[in-house]
Amino acid sequence: MAHSTSQASDSYLPSRRSKEGRAKMSRTGTPSHRREKLPYFIELWHATGSAAVERVLARALNAQLAREIFKAAKDEHPERRVTLRKGSRIVADSSD
Repeated sequence: MAHSTSQASDSYLPSRRSKEGRAKMSRTGTPSHRREKLPYFIELWHATGSAAVERVLARALNAQLAREIFKAAKDEHPERRVTLRKGSRIVADSSD
């Protein structure tokens, strides 16, 4: 029994709703307003010694998870500065 590919693929297409009324989505597919409730940041600093963060490696909901991610990031980047931050306060710094 042959199936029409156009009929099968149409059922998998996302609806063509307008952007109004939809939550803004992050790259992970979760609504961005939920992502903003992650207060802990694990940051990788530039290797050149400049006082600038190269990128945020992860964000976490609680301190325990943030500490574990921080430890893993330090192991992954032993020659680089890694910080764990909550808001503007640095909680842990690999350069200490």
